[in-house]
Amino acid sequence: MTSTPRRAHLALPAAAAALALSGAVLAAAPAQASGETPVPPRPAVTEPPAASQAELLQRIQRAEAALEGDTAAAPGAQPEATPSAAAPSRTVDPKIIGGRDASLAEAPWMVQLHYSDDKGTKDTSDDEGYFCGGTLVAPAKVLTAAHCVYGLDWKANGVVLAGTAQLPDGGDLHGGRVAGVWRQWVNPTYKPRAIAGGDLAVLTLTEALPYKTLQPATSSDTASYANGTPATVYGWGRTSSTSQDISPTLRKATVPMRSDSACTAYWGSDFVAGQMACAGNPASGQDAGTVSPCNGDSGGPLVVNGRIAGVVSWGVTDCVASGALGVYAKTRSYAGEVNARIDDADLDFDGQADLFVRTLRGEAFEYHSLGNRWPHLADRLARGDWSGRSLVRQADLNRDFDQDYLYRTPDGVLHFAVNGDDREPIRVGDGWNVMKDIRVPGDLSGDALPDLVAQDKDGVLWLYPGQGNGLFDTPVRIGGGWAAYTITGKGDYDRDGKPDLLARDGSGVLWLYPGTGKASPAFGARIRVGGGWEVYNAFATAGDITGDGRSDLLARDISGVLWLYKGTGTGSAPFAARVRIGSGWRAFDILG
Repeated sequence: MTSTPRRAHLALPAAAAALALSGAVLAAAPAQASGETPVPPRPAVTEPPAASQAELLQRIQRAEAALEGDTAAAPGAQPEATPSAAAPSRTVDPKIIGGRDASLAEAPWMVQLHYSDDKGTKDTSDDEGYFCGGTLVAPAKVLTAAHCVYGLDWKANGVVLAGTAQLPDGGDLHGGRVAGVWRQWVNPTYKPRAIAGGDLAVLTLTEALPYKTLQPATSSDTASYANGTPATVYGWGRTSSTSQDISPTLRKATVPMRSDSACTAYWGSDFVAGQMACAGNPASGQDAGTVSPCNGDSGGPLVVNGRIAGVVSWGVTDCVASGALGVYAKTRSYAGEVNARIDDADLDFDGQADLFVRTLRGEAFEYHSLGNRWPHLADRLARGDWSGRSLVRQADLNRDFDQDYLYRTPDGVLHFAVNGDDREPIRVGDGWNVMKDIRVPGDLSGDALPDLVAQDKDGVLWLYPGQGNGLFDTPVRIGGGWAAYTITGKGDYDRDGKPDLLARDGSGVLWLYPGTGKASPAFGARIRVGGGWEVYNAFATAGDITGDGRSDLLARDISGVLWLYKGTGTGSAPFAARVRIGSGWRAFDILG
């Protein structure tokens, strides 16, 4: 089957069945002369673009016009269908047939993705328009299908509509709210001509949206994929195999999960176990008796046990061929990749972690990442007087895709300062001088809200579950015996989708404590990274500095040389050989 023209309708592929889814050693800071608390300024380099509401609305209206009367097609190349031994030749094509209306109250995280590109010409015959579904997985992050994003410029031509169960009608958004797209990530293993390799993408929005979010399945979740487990798929796709029209209101359908063997029996080699999941009862060959997603549902969620178990990916053309099963991207298999893009806040908005430092005199600086280019950190930018601080950590505690600051003053008060916000910093609480160190490794408790780990002076490690607003719930005791350890770490070092903690013992051995995704026990059995780490007197863990989706580590040795340990994503050997960044880093007493 040749690829369809890219002027089209509902984003769904047509392939084998396209259903186009720090330092622990920190010197005490001197008292601040001014007596004021400096609020971190917004970075001066790159800021998210602010497309006007009028422009975003125009994009939606252009997408509506481009979709009218078109046949269903998917962005990007559409591969030939490969018939299985057990089924006749068929083409792939994504929808919800046999479903029922769903209210916004039961799916507040559902969003619409509208794309329009007039190619800069007055001729409307070359206009492109696409529609997909998506899920708000963080206030400024949308999970959708790779085939909805691949090869398109969503920053220039896309818009996300949230907060409504209805499709827009001209200028009427039915109470919804639009946002632009700042950045797009397509799973690098995705193969568009085969709809394989993990049909997943994440869009970063230009603003945080005030709606509830829904999280992908964890990497250890097998129960959600058991044969017969009830699942619910949501979308605005086609409701009939005989009409190209998508539904004006949000729909849902309950379908049973199916085993890999059942999927392979119908799809043959087109179905790739591990990358894909399928669900539903075999289609009847007509609308009556068929319950299935279809064109226009692409990118929407398959929800099991309150998590996204799959993203609508592909299926048969017109969605009702006898015996057909809908296919979804299997989210648990890509938890590490997806979660790395959900939690990727940084100081200059380029998706690569940056570094905050402070000199002994109290002068603060930002070093913005150069990605994989040596020396990996750009020239520093002055950030004013940050004296009167004994500890500073970079953390997006309110999950708005903006890197914020958590800091402690010498009197033991912990504050949360929202980056770029003129309001007074939030007072987290006092008495934090009893803590030897504080780290913000990510969401350890599994509720999608960043947590705090604190090591007290008696050697007890505590987990403070985050509330998502810079404050924390009652701490959970992780355990004692940590007095000889230097803790550090931010992110997922073993690539299982769960943040971890690093700890160096008194003999200089570095250990990886893998996160479990729950508050208790927070960590699994530790893994030895290696010895010889006593040569370092400070660690900085901002996250993914190189931009490859793997958490990195910065370490300063006793001579003042800063080294980069690039993450590998492997628990048994989480870091590649160290890379020298430069000398002279003894000038700083705080590394974020």
